[in-house]
Amino acid sequence: MTDTPIRVLVGKVGLDGHDRGVKVVARALRDAGMEIIYTGLHRKATEVVHVAVQEDVDVIGISVLSGAHMTIFPQILDLLREHDADDVLLIGGGTILQEDVEELERLGVARVFGVDTPLGEIIEFIRANAGRRM
Repeated sequence: MTDTPIRVLVGKVGLDGHDRGVKVVARALRDAGMEIIYTGLHRKATEVVHVAVQEDVDVIGISVLSGAHMTIFPQILDLLREHDADDVLLIGGGTILQEDVEELERLGVARVFGVDTPLGEIIEFIRANAGRRM
């Protein structure tokens, strides 16, 4: 085990302009001792993966409320593979149908959290699973 904090990139991809939830999660992760990089609104998947690789993050957390999750998450997974960064833990959150959650997790998203997920559950999941790279 290392004392290096878990580095987490959080962001919003696409036209989704609601970022209150992602900011609440980012603050909770920061308060739990993780380093947070927030990419802001309206980013492209390519931008998110570029920053993730450049910043050598352990986790990418993407919030999607726009309904574009079945496009955005596969794009990010493909880009992570292209950059040999598929060991980065990809998690998601937002308003996503259960059948889509199951498909996204089958494709490689580590976990998709609903909008009512307790923050402690997200923190513990990251702590338990981000260590794969350390």
